Amino acid sequence: MATSNTISPGMTLSVNNKLYRVESAVKVTVPKGTPFIKTKLRDVASNEVIEKNFKLNQAIKDVSLTERKLEFLYMEGKEYLFLDVSNLEQVLVPNNVIGKQVNYLKEGVDLKASFYGDSIFAVELPQFLELMVAKTEEGDSENGTKIALLETGAKIEVPPFIEVGDIIKVDTKSDEYIQRV
Repeated sequence: MATSNTISPGMTLSVNNKLYRVESAVKVTVPKGTPFIKTKLRDVASNEVIEKNFKLNQAIKDVSLTERKLEFLYMEGKEYLFLDVSNLEQVLVPNNVIGKQVNYLKEGVDLKASFYGDSIFAVELPQFLELMVAKTEEGDSENGTKIALLETGAKIEVPPFIEVGDIIKVDTKSDEYIQRV
């Protein structure tokens, strides 16, 4: 068991049976009162950010998440089936954990998954993926771009010279076109 004095960004805490990643932690001293630790915590499951204050030397539950490499296989019902690359076990990941990253999932894509025990709490796609353009829409002549529908269902802005069938490199964090491959 750790104390609130050791809280630092990047740590994962268990508060009221929920897991939170520490976004920021600042020691606050007030002229007439007890100092405390002010934190911003991100719920690992819902991605919601909350603020929470801790008394100095308050007991906290620091937990460690394990990261494993998963390979996407296919969608099964409302969940996503992955293969754990290290032990070749199949892992079902709920829709709420995948979130908007579903726009970049295709068979064979590897990602990092954070586990606490046997429960999966977060997945992280590679920053860059190479995907095929399935369809393009009319361009926007003002800023010289058009919308491309990728093989995974994602829609992004691309330069006007990109055509159906082109393979492009996409930044999955910012949903931006990087280059034609």
